Amino acid sequence: MKHAPEKTVGPFQRFEKERPNQLWQMDFKGNFLLGNGERCHPLTVLDDHSRYSLCLEACPNERTATVQQQLTVTFRRYGLPERMLMDNGAPWGNDLLHQFTPLTVWLLHLGIAVSHGRPYHPQTQGKDERFHRSLKDEVLAQRIFSNFAHIQHRFGEWRHCYNHVRPHEALDMEVPASRYQPSSRSFPEQLPEIEYPSTDKVRKVEQGGKFTFQRRRFRVGNAFSGYHVGLRASTADGVYDVYFATHRIAQVDFNQPGLPYH
Repeated sequence: MKHAPEKTVGPFQRFEKERPNQLWQMDFKGNFLLGNGERCHPLTVLDDHSRYSLCLEACPNERTATVQQQLTVTFRRYGLPERMLMDNGAPWGNDLLHQFTPLTVWLLHLGIAVSHGRPYHPQTQGKDERFHRSLKDEVLAQRIFSNFAHIQHRFGEWRHCYNHVRPHEALDMEVPASRYQPSSRSFPEQLPEIEYPSTDKVRKVEQGGKFTFQRRRFRVGNAFSGYHVGLRASTADGVYDVYFATHRIAQVDFNQPGLPYH
């Protein structure tokens, strides 16, 4: 089974989006030691069009639950983007064969498409990388912060200046706030029910990330275990597109061998 191309998930090419919230870039800035001995992992989310900093949070780790909590706060404040771009590391991706994690499945369930940067090419997320350099030079370099409250207070001050005060050469000396407005897509406090067209063949993904279709088994990924997917005939004979919610995530090709059927 083949994973879907860039329509929903895949490598991303560099260019600037035409309007806010078409694309958000997300990454962790390299972690560092605080004065109390704890390590800080700054989570950053940047709007591609405006370069507006949507999230700059001092996190104690890079786990799925931590990122989901911070994204929930961000989504409640700014709404939902159309797509998010991130690299291939945990918690948002593993490798080209296992692109989906519980975090990216949650994003897809919210109606947010997911893209991953090319492995070993951090320049794919060039705007967020540039944001990280400014953060390092202007906040983190040769400074010691005593605890999380201390660094988060400084993050808040700097983020306000970055968004609302300091002009940016890439924005024709405007500030990011002049080009940004919140999304019209509000965050749902409860995940919506997933519905598929009546013409789809709906199958439940078992533990281990496998489902059965026409007496053959296919693997779509552990992150989808317990969910239902919809199979939709493509224009090619014997080939079906696999959908999760509204996102095409893979293809089933009956011209190729599947997993052994039991």
